[in-house]
Amino acid sequence: MKHFTRKATRHTSQNEGLIFEKSSAGKAAWRLPLLDVPEVDASKLLGDAERKDLGNMPEVSEIEIIRHFTRLSTWNYAIDLGMYPLGSCTMKYNPRVNEVVARLDGLANAHPYQPERASQGALRIMKTLSDCLTEITGMDAITLQPAAGAHGELTGLLMVRAYQQSKGNPRKKILIPDSAHGTNPATATTVGYAVENLKSNPQGMVDVAALGAQMNEDVAALMLTNPNTLGVFEQEIHKIADILHAKGGLLYMDGANMNALVGKVRPGDFGVDLMHLNLHKTFSTPHGGGGPGSGPVAVKQFLEPFLPTPVVAKSDGTLAFDYSRPQSVGRVRAFHGNFGMFVRALAYILANGPDGLRETTEDAVLNANYIRQGIEGTYDLPYLTPTMHEVVFSDRIQAKKGVKTMDIAKRLIDYGFHPYTTAFPLIVPGALMIEPTESESKEELDLFIEAMKSIAAEVEEDAETVLSAPHSTRVSRLDETAAARKPVLRWKPSL
Repeated sequence: MKHFTRKATRHTSQNEGLIFEKSSAGKAAWRLPLLDVPEVDASKLLGDAERKDLGNMPEVSEIEIIRHFTRLSTWNYAIDLGMYPLGSCTMKYNPRVNEVVARLDGLANAHPYQPERASQGALRIMKTLSDCLTEITGMDAITLQPAAGAHGELTGLLMVRAYQQSKGNPRKKILIPDSAHGTNPATATTVGYAVENLKSNPQGMVDVAALGAQMNEDVAALMLTNPNTLGVFEQEIHKIADILHAKGGLLYMDGANMNALVGKVRPGDFGVDLMHLNLHKTFSTPHGGGGPGSGPVAVKQFLEPFLPTPVVAKSDGTLAFDYSRPQSVGRVRAFHGNFGMFVRALAYILANGPDGLRETTEDAVLNANYIRQGIEGTYDLPYLTPTMHEVVFSDRIQAKKGVKTMDIAKRLIDYGFHPYTTAFPLIVPGALMIEPTESESKEELDLFIEAMKSIAAEVEEDAETVLSAPHSTRVSRLDETAAARKPVLRWKPSL
């Protein structure tokens, strides 16, 4: 008599299905005790709102639920597992003390409708954070309301329009460099401005001569990221500011890359009139972790009357909200902004102090330049200008073998790293945008450099290995074009 052994299959932990696919009729993850009071007919309480049929909901046991979501959590790449070299996104480590402080009962459970007299602690946090941020940026006043960077841009340009209108003419155009973040032109258009492109020079900085030629009384402001998306500091920033101010324009700074400047230089000192800050980047509140962002806008004194209402101000020895602001652009956020982000950012600032903040900036710049030196020559470096917190390479060398930046990024997954930012900024064809942040140790940077060099060697020896990557993931390379054009957004049970 022959015995046949069934071939073993991969465990569920390596091939997790959808929770709907685990469903079996009659299973439940809960059991309630019998009522010890008379049962009430729900229809009498809810009327037509009572739902008798839950539809196609999964019926699974408690242990199946726990294992399912625990297994899925192990599939996620996270900053707690390894480096995120995402240029322009600043995925740094978030100190746990920030989270502990943000979860204190008196802060986490505070309600924005509490009376001001019962909210002095929360108001003090907002006031102290505001003071810290104006000192760090060299500005005079600030609003904490905006919910993230792009929302900060919107708020800033609303103030630009209000200010220019107060001078008799809101003007028509916003100048935006070709190396700008994509949100910049979108924001300007949303506020009602026409966008005019400003070209970069061969060093990757603003072409000052072109700016001088384009600047006129129709231009309301220049939106400038500094350091820009190439990681390059605008070395002629004073000239840029002078050109704008001479014709009545304002210099708006996209502060997304402020983590390359904190403690070293203040935008308010080199001519910036207003700027937004990404607290969820520069000051280590959760970025990409499912939580809200925060994009405060700091301004020079002449723009203070236009700040969103209300602002925190002293009143009779206590702190209160000031709503009496006739020139304000109005409220831009429900309540007073994402308060939990304020707590985390202030905890980060106070824990580091001035010297610590300066050191984080220096470490971020050092780490980026260490990577630059490590793989320069192996990958093409289109701009030789000194870089700061991030560095942008191109795939020009590897493209000769048919390998593009996306292929290299996919292969990097096999080496255990989250991919860098691909194909951005647009002024660098086939861009590889890399930002290690100050969080990473030399050991981690060396591993990353070794991985990037190994991939370059694979391209020369057997390009197909890279072109067909990733190989070690649970799901192989997806058809991203089809996913974008024909997305499947819901699960349907098989009939």
